[in-house]
Amino acid sequence: MSVQPVKTRFAPSPTGLLHLGNVRTALFNALLARHHGGIFLLRIEDTDLRRSQRGAIDALIEDLGWLGMVWQEGPGKEAGAGPYRQSERQSLYNRYIVQLNDQGLAYPCFCSAEELAALRQKQLAQGKAPRYPGTCARLSEAEIAARLQQGGEPSLRFRVPQSETIAFDDLVRGRQRFATDDIGDFIIRRANGAAAFFFSNALDDALMGITHVLRGEDHVSNTPRQIMLLNALKLKVPRYGHIALVLGDDSVPLSKRHGSHSVRALRERGYLPMAINNALARLGHYYKEAGYMDFKQLAAGFSTNRLSRASARFDLTQLDHWQRETLVQAGADEILRWMGREVYDRVPEGARAAFVDAVRANILFPQDALVWARITYGAELEITAAASTVLRKAGRDFCRHALDALLHNPHDYQAFVAELQKKSSLRGKALFAPLRAALTGRADGPELKALFPLMGPERVRSRLEMSI
Repeated sequence: MSVQPVKTRFAPSPTGLLHLGNVRTALFNALLARHHGGIFLLRIEDTDLRRSQRGAIDALIEDLGWLGMVWQEGPGKEAGAGPYRQSERQSLYNRYIVQLNDQGLAYPCFCSAEELAALRQKQLAQGKAPRYPGTCARLSEAEIAARLQQGGEPSLRFRVPQSETIAFDDLVRGRQRFATDDIGDFIIRRANGAAAFFFSNALDDALMGITHVLRGEDHVSNTPRQIMLLNALKLKVPRYGHIALVLGDDSVPLSKRHGSHSVRALRERGYLPMAINNALARLGHYYKEAGYMDFKQLAAGFSTNRLSRASARFDLTQLDHWQRETLVQAGADEILRWMGREVYDRVPEGARAAFVDAVRANILFPQDALVWARITYGAELEITAAASTVLRKAGRDFCRHALDALLHNPHDYQAFVAELQKKSSLRGKALFAPLRAALTGRADGPELKALFPLMGPERVRSRLEMSI
């Protein structure tokens, strides 16, 4: 008997830019599939056309691709289970709704939105959990026909069985049990004819062969409803795992209103994709390895057994840490592209790889690289207050000694420093602090031995003369 390969999915609604909570869900599903050599599927859940935004689908596809979350099935990669946009699957949903109707497991509901809202408020005021009481569940065929004739536009509800228990083993939270008597009959088709989330989401998972679903803990209460639907339709139920939500600085779960934490915003600020992936992979998931990992390594170390039940807080300082780690690990060509056109044009062609290696440990964003490109190759030098203080303390004789040492060693940094030590009788910080201040105008930055050959003897000489 063959074992079905692991197949996961990410199923976003195109209602805005992807925020980091969404992206972490996508990442966990992609890592789980890759860990098992399985399939990662992308499905667009756009049945709610009122909330779907034009251009949001293209944006989320671009953002996922930029992050390296390659899907094996989905838009642009048809594999027999499509279409992969729910707005194109309505005829398929209708066939299964007919099946539920024929089984007596669905009925029309004529309750208005106002009536349902009032009922909800009444139940909450009484300290009860909101639950549809089955108002329309006992309408006769004659009553239904009369209401339809009067212009009623009903939604369709699933008839929840009474006095049963729905149980499943959550991949994160263990055994879960729900009493059906606590679950009201729920809508599977809206009054406008569109399939509701409970129905389309569960049905597509089954029809697309999804074996594992990792999603936010806010979906836990949806799961028993979807299990009932799939059991009624005699379709295979995937394994569910409900992950803790990602909280923002305000201790509220990240959502589209946290615009500064969208993938697009972080990308525009200059964060690298693997910095984001390394940070998110550790939000609510434990790795034995503490250092930077590429996508393959992240997948190899991913396990549902290491997912936490506790909420994880997104911390920008942690993202900055992984940005630095990514810059240390990335190839020179990748970093040069990331630095941007202005840096590329400022740095001489034969020195570009050396420039990247010189500054990569001292930059965080492309604008930082531009600053060092200007310092290294610019005709003028802006000296900070801290660097001026260091130069004044060292005195003019220090720069005169440096000019003399440069005259004898214009291309050999080690020999230049050795002679400067002899002439100035200075060592360690007392020597290198004023030398850095004179050459770069900064009190800190990349190693001078890397910058010295990039500046060239003429530029070094002019900086020393200016410092005097």
